[in-house]
Amino acid sequence: MSSSTDIEIGEVSITFIPVQTRVPLKFGTEVLSSVTCVRVNLSVSNEFGEKGEGWGETPLSVQWVWPSQLSYNERLESLMGFCEILSANWRKSNLSGHCIELGHQLIMSELPVILEEFNRDNRMDREPMPWLAALVCASAFDLALHDAYGVVNKVPIYKAYGSKYLSSDLSEFLEPADNSGISFSKKFPADYLVLEPPKHIPVWHLVGGLDPICEDDLTGDEPDDGYPLHLRDWIQCDGLNCLKIKLRGNDPKWDYERLKTIGKVALELNVEHLTTDFNCTVKEPDYVNDILDRLQVKHPQIHRLILYVEQPFPYDLEKYLINVESVSKRKPLFMDESAHDWKHVKLGRELGWTGVALKTCKTQTGALLSLCWAKAHGMDLMVQDLTNPMLAQIPHVLLGAHAGTIMGVESNGMQFYPAASIREAKVHPGIYNRNKGNLDLSTLQGPGFGYRINEIYSS
Repeated sequence: MSSSTDIEIGEVSITFIPVQTRVPLKFGTEVLSSVTCVRVNLSVSNEFGEKGEGWGETPLSVQWVWPSQLSYNERLESLMGFCEILSANWRKSNLSGHCIELGHQLIMSELPVILEEFNRDNRMDREPMPWLAALVCASAFDLALHDAYGVVNKVPIYKAYGSKYLSSDLSEFLEPADNSGISFSKKFPADYLVLEPPKHIPVWHLVGGLDPICEDDLTGDEPDDGYPLHLRDWIQCDGLNCLKIKLRGNDPKWDYERLKTIGKVALELNVEHLTTDFNCTVKEPDYVNDILDRLQVKHPQIHRLILYVEQPFPYDLEKYLINVESVSKRKPLFMDESAHDWKHVKLGRELGWTGVALKTCKTQTGALLSLCWAKAHGMDLMVQDLTNPMLAQIPHVLLGAHAGTIMGVESNGMQFYPAASIREAKVHPGIYNRNKGNLDLSTLQGPGFGYRINEIYSS
């Protein structure tokens, strides 16, 4: 059923923007020192001939989306080439509908075919590009689509996820768990969103595996750019109250000591919440259980600060069907890299996961549908960062505000490349700077994602 607010995609253009980190960020076995962002500009029109354009951006974080022995440049070139193919594909889609309807068709039906063809044509002696990498490439296009939908219909995009704009209910996209008694008939994304979110939300700081904790850890090679150089400074400067701790997942002694060290700093400086990120390298639940149990016995105050545990186990949920109930009985256990879409969330719930960490870099459409499925089935939510700079930060924090998370949103672009977002920060200072442990969303105004693009690029 069509609606007067339906849109068709017109022109699509992409730009690749290289960004250098001020300090390195460790991802599993690799270190990130730079990133290339893909920025998409997409035009749409409605049945009245009115036109609008939207913007979407995603960092192509190679080490996160495609852990591999292949060289960084090989993987990055593949991701950039795939974005070029997606640009042509979206331009000739000839589809019309709501942005969720279009996004669902292009991502769930067409993207797997494009990825299969890409891997067949480009594989040679190389390994195939994974689905997570394809999703991240597609996310910039999908974000631009949602923004454009709001712009052409003159509505903030989170006001456009209900029945007034979307003619398909959630039963068109989602299936409930067996024997759950849940129905998505006559339900819309708006039914699961916080439609009047607070203007200030708590923000999480990432403590990377290479990050210095105090002044004694500094080597003298740190940048002299006016930003904090170690964790203690960050906590005091930004009034931080939530710390996400990157761990190794293959070195229990190091992981335990790291948790203990950061936990003691947290207690001393009155930080109230910690979470642990084991980087998807753990293969047995006992690895996590033993660390948590030891911490509970020897440092119960630190143990109490741990709000949840994030994705200790490998990306490929279907390959590694690990029953994780023993972990989730100790602490809430959140899917991140494995939560590609609502179907993976469904499988994760069956295996004992209790929460989902959403990311806009896995598409706005997919994040919204996973959110709805998870909330309907009583799972908790978080919104996690991909170290989002520039425009990528805005949809990210908006999702965090509207999702109803257990505690705000993670945001660490200001730690690793703050200079990249100077222009955006002039218009939205509270989005790119953390103050008293919060982000301030009050400047996000207008249709779509409320970027205020003209003001950003005229500043």
